[in-house]
Amino acid sequence: MNIRKTLKGLYALWFREFRVFTREKSRIISSVCLPLFWYFIFGNGVGSAMPSGAGNYQHFIFPGFLAMTIIFTGLFAGAYIVWDKKVDFLKEVLITPLSRTTVFFGKAMGSMTDALIQSYFLLFIGILLGIPFTPASIFLSMLMLFVFANGLISLGLIIGSFMESPEGYGLISSFVIYPLFLLSGALYPLDNLPGWMKFLTRLDPATYAVDGLRAVILGTSALSFTSNLLIVLGFDVLMAAVGTWAFKRMKL
Repeated sequence: MNIRKTLKGLYALWFREFRVFTREKSRIISSVCLPLFWYFIFGNGVGSAMPSGAGNYQHFIFPGFLAMTIIFTGLFAGAYIVWDKKVDFLKEVLITPLSRTTVFFGKAMGSMTDALIQSYFLLFIGILLGIPFTPASIFLSMLMLFVFANGLISLGLIIGSFMESPEGYGLISSFVIYPLFLLSGALYPLDNLPGWMKFLTRLDPATYAVDGLRAVILGTSALSFTSNLLIVLGFDVLMAAVGTWAFKRMKL
């Protein structure tokens, strides 16, 4: 199949995912409102117990909630693979000359567009909330969110490719979403954790996304922005490789 047909197939799959997203207004609202709800509850609740000299807790946790938007949207992308298998949409797609690798990347591109719209909107709200952004930090934050979205959406598609029912996917994704978020350091510093827990945080790709966002937004981080970005890029490459393999083995 030539490059032109592949690009047309990628565009068609991307556009279909984007149209599904824009038609589901409740999904758009909930995906933005849920991180904001958590942000204000934790920011005001836990923040009120912080010592007066400990800094602004709401500013500290905001990068984590940017990452949270990507985590939730990315993992939910896999649910649509399960539904597409149930309604035989994927069978119809694979009748065409498109390869399963093309289908994987087309679905990933569409879901990534959805995730970035939501996370960039939350980024804009952060500006209104007084988060100390600069033009450079906004650009670098958008770059980190873009890179992080690639890996998380690929992970969601991998899980969805192996699942047969939406109920099963919902159960499995919950066991992935909450550890990813809660172990990322989104809500607390990672400096004084016990050794076993610190080890788990280092295995969590979201840890590096959150740390990288803090590096450019707040100027405080364990690693440099470049180091965090390279680690998340490595996670992307791994997930893309596993995702193309999973789609080739996917049973319809």
